[in-house]
Order: sequence, then structure tokens, then C-alpha cells
Amino acid sequence: MESNSGRIRSNLLTELTSYNVCWMKRKFLSVATNDPIALITGASSGFGLLTAVTLAERGWRVIATMRDLERRSRLEEAARAAGVLDRIEILLLDVNDAAQIAALAATMAVRPVHAIVNNAGFAMAGFCDDVSDAELRRQFDTNFFAYAAVTRAFLPQLRQQGFGHIVMVSSISGRVGFPGIGSYVASKHALEGWTESLRLEMLPLGIQVALVEPGSFETGIWTRGAVVCEAAQEAVLDHGRSDDTGLPPIPPSTRKEWGAERSLGTLPSPNVDRMKKLVSRVLGSKKRPNPQIVADCIARILKTPRPRPRYVVGADARHVLLLRTLLPWRLYEQLIVKASGIGE
Repeated sequence: MESNSGRIRSNLLTELTSYNVCWMKRKFLSVATNDPIALITGASSGFGLLTAVTLAERGWRVIATMRDLERRSRLEEAARAAGVLDRIEILLLDVNDAAQIAALAATMAVRPVHAIVNNAGFAMAGFCDDVSDAELRRQFDTNFFAYAAVTRAFLPQLRQQGFGHIVMVSSISGRVGFPGIGSYVASKHALEGWTESLRLEMLPLGIQVALVEPGSFETGIWTRGAVVCEAAQEAVLDHGRSDDTGLPPIPPSTRKEWGAERSLGTLPSPNVDRMKKLVSRVLGSKKRPNPQIVADCIARILKTPRPRPRYVVGADARHVLLLRTLLPWRLYEQLIVKASGIGE
């Protein structure tokens, strides 16, 4: 039987949630109504941050969401430097929290929403036989199920409006498999298939759906944003102690962000040496392109009445698709394995 204190806590939480939704609705309504409105998930860094600032610079009102509001400072600094801080509203949204998604959808239902940019995600590093079921589910929860949940929450409003754009920030990994990131690849392949079906279903309703497939950009997804599966973390620790490739060791801050401070499992991975080589290749690769290119692409999609289904962004992404199309499969596989370093 629920105690009095438990009922009081439950009632307080309900009242606070209701109050916050009402407060956000009033604030949302107070903004000028003539500008298009875009919702962006995962806006604390990378593509999400740059897209929020880029759209604000181009006349949009941006609802920039993030899982941890303590990480809002980078977005605020970038928006302030661009002179658009007043055009960006930063709100809390953990895309894995159904209650938060529902509350945000209710908040934004008071005005037309012109664009949903699903961007929040992370990369799980680890060979396929090293990643546990729980780790694989965690990858899918954020990179696929959360995209679907946020989209479904706003579809009733978009259907009622009869217009709107939905942009899914995928990856070239949604089209091509790469070693050492099978979980990430699988989640992006799932997103691509679901989005393609969604696009066909929404076209007759006037709702435009498009995928953005970036290659490798300087966003921190393989440093700050990366998570290394438990079984593969020995490779990260080993790379931090010594490195026979001549590359500098992984900085302690990066190792901590990757989860390398966690204790290792009792069973060693058979892929430790190969993972070490792969990590060295990733961290030792040449400087990656400016991610602003991706933000500009998203902004163009949102201004296009009938966007294409897919937008491949980055020379490396276009090259790998071309190679896979033109080369015999066996030769293509050899090139990918050699480039990754796992066959040495």
C-alpha cells in the first residue's frame, strides 16, 4: 500500500511537470509567430550545435534540446558569437525518456512546427563478438528507437498541419559496414530502412522526410562521444600505456570519456590487438573536414520543398560508395580491411 509520503511525492512531481509544461507553453507563445520553427535533438555539440546556430542565422526559431543542460554553454557561446542567442530556446530532452518526449510535444503543439531534426546519438566501438546484448540494445535505444519515438510524438501535429520536414541525421555507416563499429552500423542501417518507409507514407500527406549521411567529420563522435564496449576497453588502456605505431597515446581525458576508467571483464577479448590497431588508425587519421558542411546541408534541405531521400555529405562518404559500386566485392573488402589495420 502506498504511503502518505509516497503519494505526496507523486503529487508534487505531477504538479511540477504540469507547471513546467504550462510555463514552457507561455514562453513559446510569447515568441513572434512569423518565423519557421525547428526542433533539434542532441544540440549540445557537433552537428546539432552547428545546425541550431546555422538555422537561427537564417531566420529560424530553434528549439535546441539536450540531455544535460549543464552542457549548454558551448551552444550559448556559439549562438552569442553569431548574434542569434535570442532566436534559440534551449530545453531539456533525454530522447530515451518517453515522458520528456511527450511533455515537449505537448509544449510545442500550440504553434506550427516546420522541422524536426533528429540528431542525438552516439557511437559504440567494439567488434561484433565483443559487444554484449545490453550494449547493443543501448546503441539501438538511442540511435534508432529514440529517433522513432521523437518522430512519432510529433507526427500528429505535422499531419494536422499538412506540412513539415523531418531530417534524420544518419551516417554513411547506414549504407556501408565498417569493422569495429558493427553496433553503430546496425543502428544506422535500421534507421535508414525505417526512414525510407516513413518517407513513402508521409509523401501523400505533404510531410517531407530526408536522410543525411555524413562521412567522417571533426565532431568528436569518436572521442568525446564514443563509448567503448566493456570487452574492448583493454585495447584503449593498452594504447594509453604504449604504442608501437609511433602515434601519441590516447589522452587521459579521452580515455575517461570512452569509459576506459571502468574495470575490465574477467574474460579477455580475442580482438584486443586488432582493436588497438583500429583505435590507432582512427585517432591517427588526417584532419577531418569542418562539420559546418553538414549543418549547411541540413539548412538547405529544410528550404527545399521536395528534398531527395538521401544526402551523402563528405568526400570520404562519396568515395566509399563509389568504390563499393565499381569494384569487385572481394577487392573492395580487401581495401576496407587494409585501411582499418585489423588484418595486419
